[in-house]
Amino acid sequence: MSGKQMEGDNQRRRTLARQARQRGRRPSEVGATFGADKQLTSLDRGRRDGPAPAGSRKPNAERGGPVTPPPAPAERPNPVPDELVGTTTTDVPVIGYRELVSDIGRRAGVDFEQARAAAGATVVTLARALDAADRQRLLAAVPNQLHDDGSLAAGNRRRDLAGFLDEVARLTHRSPEQARYQAQATLSALAAQDGGLIDSLNLPPELRDLLGPPPAGGGLVDPAGATAALTDDELRDALATLPYWSGDRRRLTRTIELPPENLDRVLGRLSRLRPETGRGPMVGRESPGTAVLTVRTRSLDAVTAPDVALAHQIDDAIDEVGAGMAAPPPERASGPRFGP
Repeated sequence: MSGKQMEGDNQRRRTLARQARQRGRRPSEVGATFGADKQLTSLDRGRRDGPAPAGSRKPNAERGGPVTPPPAPAERPNPVPDELVGTTTTDVPVIGYRELVSDIGRRAGVDFEQARAAAGATVVTLARALDAADRQRLLAAVPNQLHDDGSLAAGNRRRDLAGFLDEVARLTHRSPEQARYQAQATLSALAAQDGGLIDSLNLPPELRDLLGPPPAGGGLVDPAGATAALTDDELRDALATLPYWSGDRRRLTRTIELPPENLDRVLGRLSRLRPETGRGPMVGRESPGTAVLTVRTRSLDAVTAPDVALAHQIDDAIDEVGAGMAAPPPERASGPRFGP
């Protein structure tokens, strides 16, 4: 090393030493001592390479040295709530399952399980009866618990009213009369939950008879699905088809007046109705040539739809005997006759 270079290095060391003292540090801490030229070289390398790695004698976190803070964790998005996982948004509002079934139960007067069965059977049978676009609209709006691909494919497409009710009755294990009542309750509840849904469907004309609310107890079945007493209007309509009968809401009666031998033949035929159909009339023999036939439902003390059907069966049985009547059927000038 030349003398000029040594002098320059010494001046540099003096400057560094003076700066170190001004900062309250010792010259040796900044490599500015006069012990060796390699200190400057080491200082320059340290500035270029950064601090030396910790050795066996160097202080570190385990031997009292400074602790390097851990890197900050990467920011994570907020978790998605469980109830939103797997759901998709749609423009079609979905009717609530329990709310719908409970409403059907209130309208039909049945428990939750019966209401669920009625709702499922009505929805599935209606979906089969609709065209593809209307079927998709219906199934998108009703709860998934009321239908599945298997049930939709398993039955027949019935677009007539009688066939529709037969299919609902088959699925619910109810009579067609009970099926009608519960189907009306289901459609009424659907209309109440989503007013535009039922109106938007192109229903077969015969099925539109089901859109009215179910009768409150009159007709074929009562709200609990049992046989119900006829209303005044229903009784009047029934008597219009039974010209030999009269009655009120408690009973229907027909009086037969025949020669005794002919009357015996008629009553003998009527006695076979009960074994054949499970029901038969009450017979009052007022005289050898006169008998009064009465039909009613004792448990309700009223006339029901099965009583009307029995009256028709009695008329058919009398016609079958061929005994004939002593007089033509009475004329009804102003509607059916009520009372005895």
